[in-house]
Amino acid sequence: MAELFFDGDLSILRDLTIAVIGYGNQGSVQARILRENGLEVIVGNRMDEYWKRAEKDGFKVYEISEAVRRADAALLLVPDEVAPDVYYGKMDEEIRKKKFFILDFASGYNITYGLIKPAANTDVIMVAPRMFAWGILERHKQGLGYPVLIGVAQNVSGKAWDYALAISRGIGAIGLPGGIALKSSFEEEAFLDLLSEHTYIPLLIASIMAYFEVATKVYGASPEAAILELYASGELAEQAKAMAEEGLIEQLKHHSRTSQYGQLTRIRRYYEMIRDIVESEAEEIWSGEFAREFAEEKLSGMIMMNRLKEVLGSSDLVKVEKRLLETLKRGKLD
Repeated sequence: MAELFFDGDLSILRDLTIAVIGYGNQGSVQARILRENGLEVIVGNRMDEYWKRAEKDGFKVYEISEAVRRADAALLLVPDEVAPDVYYGKMDEEIRKKKFFILDFASGYNITYGLIKPAANTDVIMVAPRMFAWGILERHKQGLGYPVLIGVAQNVSGKAWDYALAISRGIGAIGLPGGIALKSSFEEEAFLDLLSEHTYIPLLIASIMAYFEVATKVYGASPEAAILELYASGELAEQAKAMAEEGLIEQLKHHSRTSQYGQLTRIRRYYEMIRDIVESEAEEIWSGEFAREFAEEKLSGMIMMNRLKEVLGSSDLVKVEKRLLETLKRGKLD
């Protein structure tokens, strides 16, 4: 079983200046919680709307290189595809001037695929929340923690794991009810994260799109009724919550026997087909083929990603969905 941790020693961060690099979704939430926990936090960001937001939230904000110069540790919380440019363009030179530095990542991607190779004077750690930023903030308001994966790629000080746990505590993940840090690695986090994004999530969305098309265009079902049945009612979210709290199969007890029988028999029917897809995607991720593909996509200016967003975003399902969700919101407001 993986090694689990439920608390960390925050005191080892007390005399340090921590720079949060990137004040987006994760950066803004983690910076605020670190500050609430009594730590000295500054923000490194380019001069844009996020800089202004950080200032409005009461942080001292600097250009990234200056923030790193002033800091003893940094949380690099910019998107994966941007991080190498930020690190080598704004951080690496300043870090190499220091005797010692702590560099935290929220994702294993860039270390795993060698896109960032931090300086030798650096403890390289990972604290990777398994939750959207808004979910972290909501749980924090309720006095609850949340799960993170932690990893160490360089342990110059001999205390890198302690720093990973301390940051986990600092950002409100552990030391609170419901909080847990699972000992992992940069490679494992990147692999599992990508495998989710390449398999069950797109398979779910593709299933929803196919269901909608067959139900409405072949069998004449109401588009609005189909979307409500699929996800807009919130039932799918409730089922996912039950899975998280009770277990993947155990939660079926909340469904009718007709539903249970239909789901269980079709799981068996589809399993081998889906396993083949998962194995194929896993090989592309593990070998680095996807990282190469994504690097080429970035160099193109994200041509394929932007085009697919445009095409799928103009589908009949999305058009009906937009009208339905607006109607549901008006109904709630009324």
